[in-house]
Amino acid sequence: MQTLLATYPVMSLWYCRVCGLAYDESPWGQDDRTPDFTFCECCGAEFGYNDYSPESARRHRSRWLEQGAGWFYPNLQPTEWSPASQLANIPKRFQ
Repeated sequence: MQTLLATYPVMSLWYCRVCGLAYDESPWGQDDRTPDFTFCECCGAEFGYNDYSPESARRHRSRWLEQGAGWFYPNLQPTEWSPASQLANIPKRFQ
């Protein structure tokens, strides 16, 4: 008898390299090397351009924070949004 975990893949989250927003699919593809060049709903980073290196992610984050950390798509901002909690999700290499 197979267990459910063996039958169904476990969902993992991918976090924006700039702002830490959680996604259920990586905009960098399954290989984490093939960006789709879409935009982060929160910080507006273009995946594959603004986050291609730790330095580029930090530059975009700095600009985004300096401009007030507004949502790129304001209608998608959760009512109980906490920027500090979200920023804590940024992958270590890109912090």
